[in-house]
Amino acid sequence: MSISDDQQPEEQAGHIAAAFLAAIVESSDDAIVSKTLNGIITTWNKGAERLFGYTADEAIGKPITIVIPPDRLDEEPAILARIQAGERVDHFETIRRRKDGTLIDISLTISPIRDGNGTIIGASKIARDISERKRAAEHQELLLREMHHRVKNLFAITGSIITLAARTAKTTAELAAGMKDRLVALSRAHEMTLPSPNGEAATGASQTTMFRLLSNILAPYERDGANRWQLAGDDIDVSGDKITNLALLFHEFATNAAKYGALSVEEGKLDIMVTMKGEFVEIAWLESDGPRQPSSEPRSIGFGSRLEQIIGKSLDVDISREWMPNGLAIRLSVPIGAISD
Repeated sequence: MSISDDQQPEEQAGHIAAAFLAAIVESSDDAIVSKTLNGIITTWNKGAERLFGYTADEAIGKPITIVIPPDRLDEEPAILARIQAGERVDHFETIRRRKDGTLIDISLTISPIRDGNGTIIGASKIARDISERKRAAEHQELLLREMHHRVKNLFAITGSIITLAARTAKTTAELAAGMKDRLVALSRAHEMTLPSPNGEAATGASQTTMFRLLSNILAPYERDGANRWQLAGDDIDVSGDKITNLALLFHEFATNAAKYGALSVEEGKLDIMVTMKGEFVEIAWLESDGPRQPSSEPRSIGFGSRLEQIIGKSLDVDISREWMPNGLAIRLSVPIGAISD
């Protein structure tokens, strides 16, 4: 924009300010859009092009509903009504749709646009992508819920260990020593199953093996230096980024076995067989000599069951259970790619 020499200083300053403001809008990382009171797009900056995928030529003149998902269309009349009443909408979190159909979490700030007489003639919108923030918040919530669940489970497991130790200990010193060893082992297993804040395995190890992973998780259930559980079959490698999900899954199995199954009684036994079959790993978790089991799966679904479902889906693992009179059989079929790179 050129400014003629015969313009007044105030007019020149106004043109400069307008050009400066236009440059700011155009270079903003946020999507900045204006629309009429009928919802027709009148301006569309580069940030809007990046966020929504439409060019300015494609968007200007079109209704703003091109970026609103069908199930959110009722938001637009409510927003326009507030704008016509002279209200400003601050940090309204919602979902919008890109040109390619994908959905995106955004935060909207919407303000009335007035003409020189103060009449409201449209609205300006600033949209900010908050997808990463939303994912981080959801991840944090899952971690907090998981930690709450784990702490409760740790108390339950500790109670079971104390009960078993009390049955076999002959002296208080022997009981104390046995409990100390078991709790240290339990702590090691817990650390392996605990995700770090960035979602990586807490151990920081680049990889481990299936037997080493299972041994760490089951270490607290040793009795007098002897395992109450046996591992057999193929000891396959487990990639570092797969440890957490597998550890969480087996931790749930072990927790339930310690609370209700074979690991909850002194004479109980657990046999785990790992077998490579083509592109799949077959794992059989077989509990025996435990308390009498129900003939069918319990109907109630707690957080542990939901967590198992989430992990099972992420690993693409097929899990089946068979309740027998003296124990539980859990069978898993996992694609090798969900365990090893």
